[in-house]
Amino acid sequence: MSEKEMRVRIVPMNADHLDDLERLEKICFSRPWSKRMLAEELENACAAFLVAEDADSGQVVGYAGVLVMADEGYITNVAVFPEYRRRGIGAQIIEVFMNFARANRLAFLTLEVRPSNAAAIALYQGFGFEEVGRRKNYYDLPKEDALILTCYFNEEAAE
Repeated sequence: MSEKEMRVRIVPMNADHLDDLERLEKICFSRPWSKRMLAEELENACAAFLVAEDADSGQVVGYAGVLVMADEGYITNVAVFPEYRRRGIGAQIIEVFMNFARANRLAFLTLEVRPSNAAAIALYQGFGFEEVGRRKNYYDLPKEDALILTCYFNEEAAE
């Protein structure tokens, strides 16, 4: 663990996290998920949402979700409170998803990201994600395309 990296505990999202995650959504996204939307994911058998908690205080510092359909993984939101960014938290969560994908023989993990979000793009590329497409005008506030980044786990899926 580097000096900058923060010790976190990665745990499954539960109802106790929802208020903090709703607040995080409002800080990070122009179209934030509501507490109700997050709560619905607790009942979604195809979803796995993970929360990063400060290992010492238990405070929520970030979270991310993945939806799995057949052998395909779709990473939904990845968010870290601004004061905890650039401390390895997002990477620790993504690493859990990567290990899950390999262990469950997923063909790929994919996600969308704003082209202007250089830090996130660098994080994902560090895990082997590659740009495979673009969704025109996917985001608004401000209006922006989305880059589709995908990490393939077998050659068949990449073709």
